[in-house]
Amino acid sequence: MNDPNFQTTLSPVDFQPVVQRRYPTPEALDETIARAAAAQKEWAAVPLAERIAIGHKFIEEFTTMGLRVPAELTKQIGRPISQGAGEMQGFMERAKYMLSIAAASLADIPLEDTDKPGFRRFIKRVPLGVVLVIAPWNYPYLTAINSVFPALLAGNAVLLKPSPQTPLSAERLSLGLQRAGVPKDCIIALHLSTQLTTQAIQHPLVSFVSFTGSVAGGRAVERDAVNAPGFKGVALELGGKDPAYVRADADLDYTAAELVDGAFFNSGQSCCAVERIYVHESVFDEFVPKFVDIVKKYKLGDPENPKVTLGPVVSRASAERIHKQVADAIAAGAKGLIPPEPFRAAKPGTAFVAPQVLVDVNHTMDIMKEETFGPVVGIQKVTSDDEAVTLMNDSPYGLTASVWTNAEVNPESEEAFLNIEDKLECGTVFLNRCDYLDPALAWTGTKDSGRGVSLSKFGFDQLTRAKNVHMKIKTT
Repeated sequence: MNDPNFQTTLSPVDFQPVVQRRYPTPEALDETIARAAAAQKEWAAVPLAERIAIGHKFIEEFTTMGLRVPAELTKQIGRPISQGAGEMQGFMERAKYMLSIAAASLADIPLEDTDKPGFRRFIKRVPLGVVLVIAPWNYPYLTAINSVFPALLAGNAVLLKPSPQTPLSAERLSLGLQRAGVPKDCIIALHLSTQLTTQAIQHPLVSFVSFTGSVAGGRAVERDAVNAPGFKGVALELGGKDPAYVRADADLDYTAAELVDGAFFNSGQSCCAVERIYVHESVFDEFVPKFVDIVKKYKLGDPENPKVTLGPVVSRASAERIHKQVADAIAAGAKGLIPPEPFRAAKPGTAFVAPQVLVDVNHTMDIMKEETFGPVVGIQKVTSDDEAVTLMNDSPYGLTASVWTNAEVNPESEEAFLNIEDKLECGTVFLNRCDYLDPALAWTGTKDSGRGVSLSKFGFDQLTRAKNVHMKIKTT
């Protein structure tokens, strides 16, 4: 059904309809936003301690609701059912952490009166109003909770627009929050066309937009916000071409296993997936076979089969783009190390993509510069830390980077890591791990990976504004 009034989610497994939703009319969208703005004023008046208590009830509520999520996501995005529990674990970890720091992060900040006797001064964090959260499909719960939960705890109302590929995520999340006690007009799931999304972004009652998605999508959101009346805040969490560097003293067995997982989990469809690896020349010939041997054990096929570790990518268009990037690299001299025979599900015209590891790569190839968002990684030999840093920074993206070295037994390796870390242009630098968000740390990026901060106490700062209270107590 190709009706412009409807949104239809097709399974990437067989391209059959999974979910269909009707779009609201422009008038209905305006009415919804007006209701959210009115409800927000009452919600902001609820004491913070009560909002936090509702947050705890939500954790209890979603512990049960979340049990059905992995199977739903498998149907909507094709992620292997065996990998579904990880999103719920991370979702709960982030929600619980943001809940644990809410009181301290949102508390008034008093100023000492020693320098100004007779005055009382403090800084408040006050909500922005109505926050529009535009969530992606690849980790719809993990990414949405980063903004939705702190926004609500801070006293904002939230309009949650999910990707058309994962409409059920916003509905489940909104329902859980409402059951816990958030007023129904303060957390609203919205299924919107491109035109309606622009209308929501530009609506004068929407104060802030939090977007997670592609660079192209981020540019469109920013353009819409700039063209809106007034000055609208925007946070953009965008793509990545995240590098890893394997130093000469790395534990190669451990490193290979971790990097394969970081590159191929969810078919590589993560903004912070490892997409390019630089290996010191002294261990290159030893590392690559270890890495390849692990990749060859992956199983591509029906994502509902618990033994499958690679499902389809999200669409035919994505599959075709990934195939082209690989083909262009091979035509330019790269060598593929993974034979196609074990991955027979990767047939033309489907969204199934076989994993691939490329060597003899360089930075004239898109495979080492442009985001792939698929089960492919390039591995390049380097001669030194300095060369690795130069290549890791040679990208339009700056989300995460990882360095692999034996700091546990060699103090000089930790010093070397800190020297490398200081030079890397990105939001997060890992040592001996990758593809993970610690909710106590600020999740942010630089360059085309976007701007803004989620998680940590800074995640609350982004969704509130500072308001000063300056009182002169003594007038004589």
